[in-house]
Amino acid sequence: MKLYLASEVDKLIVNYLERGGELHEIDEGVLGHGKIVLTGEGLKTAVVKEVYINEWSSAHKVRFYNETPAKYLAA
Repeated sequence: MKLYLASEVDKLIVNYLERGGELHEIDEGVLGHGKIVLTGEGLKTAVVKEVYINEWSSAHKVRFYNETPAKYLAA
């Protein structure tokens, strides 16, 4: 499992928004972005989840889907 810093997730978010994508916040993060879903016309769906490392730091998992999973459609 590859983990990403918050700054790398920021770049991903900016990239999606510049291409006309949307950001949907599912859960608010404590040290990072929490759980967000990035979608857009012609873009893969990206699901970003904050991962606990210790009480002072966290990282993020990013997973891409060709179609938005059903459990995120209501968000």
